[in-house]
Amino acid sequence: MKIFLNDLGQPVGECLGDWQGAILPDRRRLTGKFCSVEPLCVDTHSESLFAALSEDTSGRTWTYMRYGPFSSFGAFVQWMEGYCFSADPFFYAFVEKNTGRALGMATYCSISPSHGSIEVGHVNFAPSMQRTAMATEAMYLMARHAFRALHYRRYEWRLDNLNAASHEAAKRLGFLYEGVFRNASNYKGRNRDTAWYSITHSEWDDLETAFELWLDHLDPVSGKQQKSLGEFIKTAAQ
Repeated sequence: MKIFLNDLGQPVGECLGDWQGAILPDRRRLTGKFCSVEPLCVDTHSESLFAALSEDTSGRTWTYMRYGPFSSFGAFVQWMEGYCFSADPFFYAFVEKNTGRALGMATYCSISPSHGSIEVGHVNFAPSMQRTAMATEAMYLMARHAFRALHYRRYEWRLDNLNAASHEAAKRLGFLYEGVFRNASNYKGRNRDTAWYSITHSEWDDLETAFELWLDHLDPVSGKQQKSLGEFIKTAAQ
């Protein structure tokens, strides 16, 4: 790591140059090859999103969430109306391009424009969206928007340290592990040790290149990959 010294010979952080802060998320729709990322709307998304998330009859996808699962469509809509329309967290729906169905959701949260830090959170994919090109592309579109359009310097992924699937997802998407905050919070009557991952703006150029190459090499119809995203990330970093 490069060391910067002030006039007193003390190590200090790198100068931010002309960076003037980030901006708050807006209601722009982000469009990709397989999906669009749309600000959550009860009228537009609630029915298909509830149906898709209800494909998980075991409730497994809700274990590490602070809410859910929901026993009825009415309860789901009531939760949406009471929880999902603040400035932070800012909820999005992931809409499948071919069908127009909302198959998942996520948010920008812990939003700090003055420091240039923002988190992707509340990530929940229906079983039919998990392990698909759509799932990866949705995460890419949100990250790219945070860095390129909103000018954030740090993109965070936080998770319950016991959530093995979320650990693997963060690593696969290029986030770097930073450690664990013990007893950081609680939910559903349980303790949560929170693991932290991040991507910084200086790392995003290589990651963006890797994502774009990975998307370009997917089968345009089935979305099947020829090479893993991890292979493209390694190549871009060389």
